[in-house]
Amino acid sequence: MTTTLPAGVRSYKRTPTFTEATTPAALMNDHATKEGVWGLIHVEEGRLRYLVTDERRLFSEIIITPESEPGIVEPTIAHRVEAVGRVRFFVEFLR
Repeated sequence: MTTTLPAGVRSYKRTPTFTEATTPAALMNDHATKEGVWGLIHVEEGRLRYLVTDERRLFSEIIITPESEPGIVEPTIAHRVEAVGRVRFFVEFLR
């Protein structure tokens, strides 16, 4: 996955920190951000699988860890996440 954030986007909110037990079902099913809204998936502990499932993109799957770069969520592009064992993560939204 080689997506990069465009210049000029700014953070405006973030989710609470989720664990494997508290991740909302909506995040584990295909969903997308609105037009103009980007996301950064930050893993604080453990591993999180990030899958881009939108038919407008090639299917991709990465494992995000505290040592890796955050996962980048493109506006309107369908995706989902899956815990890989114990995990703590949050999503930062930018526009």
